[in-house]
Amino acid sequence: MELDLQPLCLPSDNERPIVIAGPCSAETEEQVMTTARQLAGKGCHMFRAGVWKPRTKPGGFEGNGEKALPWLKQVKDETSMLIATEVATPEHVELALKYDVDILWVGARTTANPFAMQALADSLKGVEVPVLVKNPVNPDLELWIGALERINGAGIKRLGAIHRGFSSYEKKLYRNSPMWQIPIELHRRIPNLPILNDPSHIGGRRDLIAPLCQQAMDLGMDGLIVESHCSPESAWSDAKQQVTPDILDYILSMLVIRDTVAHGDTLASLRKNIDELDNDLIDLLAKRMRISRQIGEYKKEHDMTVVQTKRYSEILDKRGAQGSLMGIDPECIKNIFEHIHEESVRQQIDVINK
Repeated sequence: MELDLQPLCLPSDNERPIVIAGPCSAETEEQVMTTARQLAGKGCHMFRAGVWKPRTKPGGFEGNGEKALPWLKQVKDETSMLIATEVATPEHVELALKYDVDILWVGARTTANPFAMQALADSLKGVEVPVLVKNPVNPDLELWIGALERINGAGIKRLGAIHRGFSSYEKKLYRNSPMWQIPIELHRRIPNLPILNDPSHIGGRRDLIAPLCQQAMDLGMDGLIVESHCSPESAWSDAKQQVTPDILDYILSMLVIRDTVAHGDTLASLRKNIDELDNDLIDLLAKRMRISRQIGEYKKEHDMTVVQTKRYSEILDKRGAQGSLMGIDPECIKNIFEHIHEESVRQQIDVINK
């Protein structure tokens, strides 16, 4: 897939990735300036803060709105950092540009709404400003790409994506499930699109930020957008997932930035082995599907339903246990066999309906 893109050209140090840091919300002028000065002192080049903060439920702090924009402008004037904030409506865009905001980002809830995305895109026509688009709340790559296409279609060429994880009913270790395969697939389909990782929203806890930052770097992401507050424990929103500028500086100093280019013959040899095994896997799947079609013939002759739920449950349980014994996440095995079963069902339905 091709988008008409230009480089983001955001500042970064040679030893660090692109980093945008600052508090979840712009609470007070003092809080904004104190945090910004501390971050600037640690070498941060870009400051982020939420001005409009619609929450999941009403009643919480929902941002100071336009009142906070002069504080961000003061950060820019005093520290020379670029300033960034979230926009969700054309009015937000107009006000942010009025106060010379350098970088706009679109939140996950807005990305999920094509009507809202088109309204934002229309408001950005004729404007030259970098725009970062967070993944939608639900794990829908096409919806994410559609949002990016709308903004790009408005003439915004300095475009990037933010991976902030995906909401799920089941709450596990992370606040939002990373589902790394989705940003990886986004990069495969749009290779020239920069992707930043948001460890604060994925983790939901400050102790998870460091390992998530490293994992994002290990997967070749271009940068990070991290929530940092001068006094996280007293933050008015998302207190548990913010870190002090000192802690953030330590996390960044410990990052290992790996080379994205392959070197030497060893890796090439290992990849050749992987290719051969992948070919074997496809051959085995083809054999399995031939047997599935034979089973379809049997079910057709005996007027049996295609899906046998007891058998399906047995497969998932047994294969998950096998995978665990061999060091593979049972959830990964379950996902693989769900897809295999879906294709087996499709093949059997084709046989029965002939």
